[in-house]
Amino acid sequence: MERAIKGKTIKLIQGDLTELDVDAIVNAANAQLILGGGVAGAIRSKGGPTIQEECNRIGGTTVGGAVVTGGGNLKARHVIHAVGPRYGEGDEDNKLRQATLNSLRRATENGMKSIAFPAISTGIFGFPKDRCARIMLDAVQGFLNTEETSLTEVIFCLWSKEDLDVFVEALESQSQPSWSV
Repeated sequence: MERAIKGKTIKLIQGDLTELDVDAIVNAANAQLILGGGVAGAIRSKGGPTIQEECNRIGGTTVGGAVVTGGGNLKARHVIHAVGPRYGEGDEDNKLRQATLNSLRRATENGMKSIAFPAISTGIFGFPKDRCARIMLDAVQGFLNTEETSLTEVIFCLWSKEDLDVFVEALESQSQPSWSV
């Protein structure tokens, strides 16, 4: 599924985020930037040790924050490490929105044209997938509609058909997103 906003495209696909040839993929990171399991583990395995070495030099970021490293051996040229909330920690919706927006800001600051997101915080952090989809899609649509950006393509790459269906349903229901950045 695709949606166009001001000459830019949002795409929803099923697949392996680490196989995408884009300017940046987004890592669903922890605040210490330790590449453990899930998306981060796949990035570590396929991208090689240089990504973790760069994360170690950065040292960490806050929940809702995002930092950029190189892509190591990945097809993606960069990894944007976005720290989403743990479900139940408080103010989760805003923290997830900020992690999404800060990823888009880092991409724009670096002149990137394409970025691909996973469903941030829905793995071991336990965030509900339908809520994640609504928040992240609304944040991206608002950003593309209101901000100056180098981005021309924002992809949501979901691992399973079920996750893809959740994001498709959320995007279809957002004919009038709130578009608040």
